Amino acid sequence: MSTPPFLTLPGCARALRVETARGGFAALEAVPEGGVVRGTALLVPGFTGSKEDFIALLEPLAAAGYRVLAVDQHGQYESGGPADPAAYAIGELARDVLALSAELADGGPLHLLGHSFGGQVVRQAVLAAAAEGPALPWHSLTLLSTGPGAITPGEADRTKLLVDALATMDLESIWQVMRQLDESKGVPAPRAEIADFLHRRWLANVPQALIAVGSHLVTAPDRVAELAAVALPKLVLSGEQDYAWPVEEQSRMAEQLAARRMVVPGAGHSPNAEQPGRTAAALTEFWAG
Repeated sequence: MSTPPFLTLPGCARALRVETARGGFAALEAVPEGGVVRGTALLVPGFTGSKEDFIALLEPLAAAGYRVLAVDQHGQYESGGPADPAAYAIGELARDVLALSAELADGGPLHLLGHSFGGQVVRQAVLAAAAEGPALPWHSLTLLSTGPGAITPGEADRTKLLVDALATMDLESIWQVMRQLDESKGVPAPRAEIADFLHRRWLANVPQALIAVGSHLVTAPDRVAELAAVALPKLVLSGEQDYAWPVEEQSRMAEQLAARRMVVPGAGHSPNAEQPGRTAAALTEFWAG
C-alpha cells in the first residue's frame, strides 16, 4: 500500500464529496490560486490505497496551473460501497471513472491517471469509452506504476493469502498480522499520525472490494494491444524499482503503446508519495506537451 508522506492539506486544496450518476465519491480537490487553469487531472488510486496517496502532488500540480481531483474508488476508505463483490468488478469501477469524468467535462483538457490497480481501472474506462466511439472525454492517459496484466508471482502469492484471509478473518485481525510481519522483517514503522491513518484507512475498506480487486490482480488479462489501438496520448510512468510489475515489463508496455516513457529517480512503486516533486514535474511536462 502507498504511504502518504503527510496528511495536512495545502492551502490550495480541500476535501469534498463528488456526486455522480453512479453515486458519491470522497475526494481531495486542489485548484490553482489565481491565473489560468490549464486543465484538470483525475487521479485514481490502487489496491488498498486512497485519495491521500496523491496528497503530495496536489500543491505542485495546482501551482503548475492544473485543477486536481484525487478520489477514493468505491469500496475504498471514505467512498464506501455495498457488501457485494460484483460491485467491484473492474468493469463497474471503470464505469465509475466514466461518471467522474463526465462531472469534470467543463474543466478544460482532462488528464486521466491511474496508479497501480487504478491504472488497470482507467485502462478499462478508456477501452469502454473507445468502444462507444472515437470521441473520448480525456486529453491524455497516464499509467503510473501499472503493468499489462497480472502482478508478479511473488506478489500474487501474498495477495492470494490476503484474499483467503478475508474469507475467515475480520479486518482488524488481518491488520495485526500484517503489522507483526512488518516488524519481523524490520520494516520501519511510520510516525504515529501516519500509522493511525493507515490503520483507519484499512478498517474503512469494504472487505468484498478487497476480495474482488485482489482476485483481479492475480489473474488480470493483458489488454495492452487493445489500448494501443486507442488514439490518445499516453504516458507510462514508474519508479526505478517496482515489486508489483517489473520496471522492464512496464517499459515494454510503453513500447507496445507507443507511449511516452518516464522513470522517476529514487522512487519505487509509489512515486506519487516517494518522490512527489519529481513526479509532478514529469506529469506537467507530459500534459503541457
